[in-house]
Amino acid sequence: MITSLSTLVTSFWAALHLRTLLLTAVTFLFLINILRSRHPKNYPPGPWRLPIVGNFFQIDFEQTHLVLQQYVKKYGNVLSLDLGRSPVVLVSGLPLIKKMFTDMDQNFINRFMNPIKEQITGKNGVLGSDGQVWKEQRRFALMTLKNFGLGKKSLEERIQEEVHHLVKVIEEEGGQPFNPQFKINNAVANVISSITLGKRFEYDDFQFQELMKLLDENFYLQASRTGQFYNAFPHIMKYLPGPHQKIFRNWRKLKLFVFHIIKNHQKDWNPDEPRDFIDAFLVEMQKYLDKITSFNEENLICSTLDLFLAGTETTSTTLRWALLYMTVYPEIQKNVQAEIDRVIGHKRQVSLSDREAMPYTNAVIHEVQRMGNIIPLNSTRVVTVDTNFAGFFLPKGTKIMTNLTALHRDPKEWATPEVFNPEHFLENGQFKKRESFLPFSMGRRACLGEQLARSELFIFISTLMQKFTFKSPVNEKLSLKFRTGATLSPVSYRICAIPRV
Repeated sequence: MITSLSTLVTSFWAALHLRTLLLTAVTFLFLINILRSRHPKNYPPGPWRLPIVGNFFQIDFEQTHLVLQQYVKKYGNVLSLDLGRSPVVLVSGLPLIKKMFTDMDQNFINRFMNPIKEQITGKNGVLGSDGQVWKEQRRFALMTLKNFGLGKKSLEERIQEEVHHLVKVIEEEGGQPFNPQFKINNAVANVISSITLGKRFEYDDFQFQELMKLLDENFYLQASRTGQFYNAFPHIMKYLPGPHQKIFRNWRKLKLFVFHIIKNHQKDWNPDEPRDFIDAFLVEMQKYLDKITSFNEENLICSTLDLFLAGTETTSTTLRWALLYMTVYPEIQKNVQAEIDRVIGHKRQVSLSDREAMPYTNAVIHEVQRMGNIIPLNSTRVVTVDTNFAGFFLPKGTKIMTNLTALHRDPKEWATPEVFNPEHFLENGQFKKRESFLPFSMGRRACLGEQLARSELFIFISTLMQKFTFKSPVNEKLSLKFRTGATLSPVSYRICAIPRV
């Protein structure tokens, strides 16, 4: 009896001792985290934070940009958040955004490389790299886009050729309801593919369709709560199963696809006659065989994918918004068609030279971009050195988000900020540029494909409006709700494309 009681007391004391140790350890880590999470004096204000996770669970990642607008009202145009252990500052208002990207651009020049992107690319490529690698890759990409693959076809000709194929596959729907997503994605992807990969893909190409689906899945997963949780706590999440692991499997397939295309290029490559981006890059690699440079095979794969992804997702998403808005607002669609009929007619091919004579269509395209708001918080930057900005202290390494949502929906700038209204970009019947319109960002790290995107949007939208009238299916109500991914895209919808006689 005494022995049993002694054993029980010993066990109880051991358990109590273990709990005390665990409690002490947790308390110690908790206090260390609080101390390490303390922000310096004069740091921007923001909502209260939980230890370790910060504001992570206060953000609805399905509508992050809308949640943040409530914080802007409360804390002002420069506010702070912590997503896990990552300090983030949100900047709103045109004067402050311009100050960041023009007057102080050197302090905000670097892109933030989130853990998913770093795991995928290893800081290679043209979009996520910094320093000398970024300078070399951006300069080369801009030169190649300008030369348009150093090929025989102009930028305009390539877009016109592809929109012709798109019109044909839409005609095959016979005016019946269809989902335009992958047809549009395929068309836009073919334009940038002709520059980067030197070829276009048929709309029924099974392998290419699978790749486009992988891209769409990755765009959504990276922006999901699971993806954001990986970015906040990568050291834990990389060992755990879940949807985030699919991102890396998909990316390996995409890299393998480009790798095989590069190997095929090398079989019949002529350095004196480069056909596309890959060929031109191979020429650069030959120049630097014995030197340390960013012109290597890994950067070729990553830069090719960067151009392909950036040149596909944003433009195709904007085009899907355009068809949706034209269907929801049939009177605006009729006005666009009337201008097209007057300036171009029914048969002549749309040309970039027509844009000057089509202010209403141009205004509609800009309003689609404003309302579509596909990159609501811009691409995240990183503070390169300790910086005093707008009366606040921003330590080196702080992530910076710019609030394009507030800019594009500012009631002081737009007469009807929440309503689709092409008059925002018109004055006395003429197209009017707006300083508060920044869908391509600004400064040295603005979208390098802006010219390509603007050309595609004008030719694609004008041609589709010339050839078809878009209507909603009978007994189906179209929604303007969005789906959050790498961009804000419309929720899946079906429309009818009625050929115009």
